[in-house]
Amino acid sequence: MTRLSTFLMFVGERNGKAEEAMNFYVSKFKNSRIEEIKRWGPGAPGAEGTIMHATFTLNGQSFMASDNSGPHNFNFTPSMSVFVQCEDEAQIENLFLAFLEGGHALMPLGNYGFSKQFGWVNDRFGVSWQFNLP
Repeated sequence: MTRLSTFLMFVGERNGKAEEAMNFYVSKFKNSRIEEIKRWGPGAPGAEGTIMHATFTLNGQSFMASDNSGPHNFNFTPSMSVFVQCEDEAQIENLFLAFLEGGHALMPLGNYGFSKQFGWVNDRFGVSWQFNLP
């Protein structure tokens, strides 16, 4: 069976932040958990103890993550984001504020005409999140 997962590679100044990010994300959504973590060992291409490969789920949706210290000419971009349909105003406000801490708003929480409440944030790890209350 073909399986699709969003893959988050923490590079550059965010290298070494994969585990912190996963723990934060898992703490914010129901039905979420870290499935597996494989770490870089001594003499490996990555910094010892950082994440070589990990899998986690957020409300049943599969994600993967890794820390990568190699030279890359890319980082996270808002062009690819995680879109979250929220259940109520309390949830969208709580999530927006939690993900905004240490990050920055691309679109502040508000009514933009296409939904009752919407906000877009780059979190402190550089990952882009859209929160929507239809």
